[in-house]
Amino acid sequence: MKYKFHINAARLGFTIAVISFFMISSFGMAQSLEKYLDQAAKNNPGLKAKYTEFEAALQRIPQVSSLPDPSLSFGYFVSPVETRIGPQKARFSLTQMFPWFGTLAAQKDAATLSAEAKYQAFLDAKNLLFFQVTAAWYPLYELNEMLRLQNENYEILTTYKQLATTAFSNAKGSMVDVIRVDIMIDNSATDIMLLKEKLRPLRTAFNKLLNRPEWSSIEVASALDISGMETGIDGDSLFAENPMLKSFDLKIKSAEAQEKAAFRHGLPKFGIGLSYILVDERPDLNIADNGKDAFMPMLSMTIPLFRKKYRAAVKEARLNQTRFTLNKSNLENNLLSAYDLANYKMEQAKQRHILYGEQISKTRQAIDLLHSAYGNSGKDFEEVLRMQQQLLRYEMSKATAVKEYYTAEAQRKYITGR
Repeated sequence: MKYKFHINAARLGFTIAVISFFMISSFGMAQSLEKYLDQAAKNNPGLKAKYTEFEAALQRIPQVSSLPDPSLSFGYFVSPVETRIGPQKARFSLTQMFPWFGTLAAQKDAATLSAEAKYQAFLDAKNLLFFQVTAAWYPLYELNEMLRLQNENYEILTTYKQLATTAFSNAKGSMVDVIRVDIMIDNSATDIMLLKEKLRPLRTAFNKLLNRPEWSSIEVASALDISGMETGIDGDSLFAENPMLKSFDLKIKSAEAQEKAAFRHGLPKFGIGLSYILVDERPDLNIADNGKDAFMPMLSMTIPLFRKKYRAAVKEARLNQTRFTLNKSNLENNLLSAYDLANYKMEQAKQRHILYGEQISKTRQAIDLLHSAYGNSGKDFEEVLRMQQQLLRYEMSKATAVKEYYTAEAQRKYITGR
């Protein structure tokens, strides 16, 4: 019975693995995932580029909603044109063109809606980034747990080796038992080394999402539980908050405004202007208004005779509406499929987590019984080792189930836009 006490003491005593890369704050509190999400939102260059794209789209609004520049022309008469009040020397003309009524408003609406669609694309990029950060953070939790479990397993196997050696010395066991546990200790040491090697790519991937040095310290949670988590979600207006669906709605409206603008571009444009004519005096006559400069108001109109380009512009806008509508429908189908799959993964992970918890409890009971029997008879040591490794697999699978649950939950949040 003294051997049983040694094994249980080792299992209870080695509860925290020493992992060098996880930083401990001055208050002993791990930094939350939400803070990492906030850092990613502020620092990720891809997300900044998306917001810059939205800001650039805003600059299109004043460009398309302003009147065309007025035209100023100057003409000099090489041979002055004689008139009754004197020869004309030069002419200045200023003309302002106006598009058909409502054209500028339609163009402004199209540009504004297009910019709003870019903003929704930015929100989608932010949601996607949050999902990527979350999906990169929970594997670090899994790795942390696996290292802790492997270290604990290593300590237990070391105790088993002492137990087998003592049993062999007392003629209750065989040297084969010592060799078996030695082999498992070597395997455990190799697994620990490989897990530590796995840390580097995981840490690099996470830190680069936050746009910071790849060696930066990362803090993760410990001992997460999902057995009491709810996997269901309200099905009403499931994707009402999805930014990409909102983006397609805005693109459709923008294309409708572009159709109106294209139609109005095919209507006449009007212009008003003023000409100022410089007139010299006639030295041979003394008449009223001799040499008086002349003013001439002007009215002009462009006649859109070549209709092919205008019809093509209208058709292009209509085809864009159809394209965006079909893309939206396709996205809705894909989102629904992905949502159902994410729900399945969450429920699957939850059920496995519960199962592994039950199996862990039963396996520990079996190990205690087998260990007591071995302490008394020196038999079934191979079964003790097998059950110990089975316990390790259950515990590691439980940590994996936690990672898969929260990763699927993060994917579902991204899909719904919530």
